[in-house]
Amino acid sequence: MISLILSLVALILGYFLYGKFVEKVFGPDSGRQTPAISKADGVDFVALPTWKVFMIQFLNIAGTGPIFGAIMGAKFGPSAYLWIVFGCIFAGAVHDYLTGMLSLRKGGVGLPEIIGDYLGQGTKKVVLVFTMLLLILVAAVFVYSPAIILGDIAGDGSSTSMMIWVGVIFVYYFIATMLPIDKIIGKIYPLFAFALIFMAVALMVGLFIKWPSIPEFWDGLANRGPSVGVNGQPVFPCLFITIACGAISGFHATQSPMMARCLKNEKLGRPVFYGSMITEGLVALVWAAVSSYFFFDGGAAECGSDITAAAPTVVTTVSKTWLGILGGVLAILGVVAAPITSGDTALRSTRLIIADFLKFNQRPVRNRLMISIPLFIATALLLWFNISDANGFNTIWRYFGWANQTLAVFTLWAVTVYLIRSKKGLRYLISGIPAAFMTAVSITFILVDKVGFRVNAAAAPWIGLTVFAIAACVLSIMKMRQGTNLEDNK
Repeated sequence: MISLILSLVALILGYFLYGKFVEKVFGPDSGRQTPAISKADGVDFVALPTWKVFMIQFLNIAGTGPIFGAIMGAKFGPSAYLWIVFGCIFAGAVHDYLTGMLSLRKGGVGLPEIIGDYLGQGTKKVVLVFTMLLLILVAAVFVYSPAIILGDIAGDGSSTSMMIWVGVIFVYYFIATMLPIDKIIGKIYPLFAFALIFMAVALMVGLFIKWPSIPEFWDGLANRGPSVGVNGQPVFPCLFITIACGAISGFHATQSPMMARCLKNEKLGRPVFYGSMITEGLVALVWAAVSSYFFFDGGAAECGSDITAAAPTVVTTVSKTWLGILGGVLAILGVVAAPITSGDTALRSTRLIIADFLKFNQRPVRNRLMISIPLFIATALLLWFNISDANGFNTIWRYFGWANQTLAVFTLWAVTVYLIRSKKGLRYLISGIPAAFMTAVSITFILVDKVGFRVNAAAAPWIGLTVFAIAACVLSIMKMRQGTNLEDNK
């Protein structure tokens, strides 16, 4: 528990100290008109209250990552805490903030436009396709887990029950994707975000009451997974893929521009973008600690399961056992809402990205339908294939995790070029070092994991060090070549 407390304090201090530094590096201008005002269209560019924008951003980026990812990551031991803390403060929150602020500064443009401006039009086209595939993957995989939980709550875990819930969620997806952002998302997302935060706070209180003897930093940082879990997966790079949304996630870069279209003032960027990522990290820390108790300190016996339990099972059993009927319902509601709301905004973001690329006005409903219908067909086909094949779904989930972090790599390199061109001295390193590190993580993972090239896992550290060294050299070359180019970027 001491390690958990230290981690919680570090995250909060990170927001107030490092977050303030990152904000100063970018230099928000409170007098500049935001796209929510200058481009107001009543559909996607809509000025919303700051607290609503924060809640929506938090729920958008949360998904199942800070919950299921933290549960699976807890099997790696206390090293999960370190990754959540350092990943959030120095990588994830920086990634989300700079992406959101660049979108805000550039009129609310999507991620491919930002990457095209700084990494070239060829890279923009690659990232456009890559982003669309990732967002469709997000929508597909974020239907599956809430459908399972809802089926369990209804008392029928059959495949028929799950398919019914999948259908219900898809209908909601379509409505939320089509309607103006303030009609559904702006009204119900804050309530779901409250449920997710309530769940985390309630479980944290439960942890402090129980004060379990969960693994601490000084007990070792090695992988603690059982033979049926993550055994054989090295902490590097597998931990950094397993816990994505709770530390850094490329998916977030597709969501920040959506909220950049709703902010009234550039000064609000730090609490909305940086603050949402820190809040997500807090949720991930709580679930990592709860799962450590569940796996390593008798919690499984209390909750009626064991270390082999799947993440949705851990969520439902812990919530019901610890929080009672009402608390359990609120907690599970938050867990169900998180992936559903990330799934619908994934499709909404895809619609906006395609519309931006095609210069397709989204005010007419017909134009929204022309883009949305093919997206839903593609998502449904992908989901159907993987629901009918359990092994196929597990494989697509691992590819999703890798694609998620690979998109973060593109984003971090793009914002690094922005900082270099902005003549901010060595401050480009705030994104440049995370960019080099995540490049090493992404390449090493696809080389050693079973969904990749299956290189001997013992070589992972050496592969990672080599890639990081190469990336650092590239970073130095970029600084030398582009540091002399003048660009206002303001």
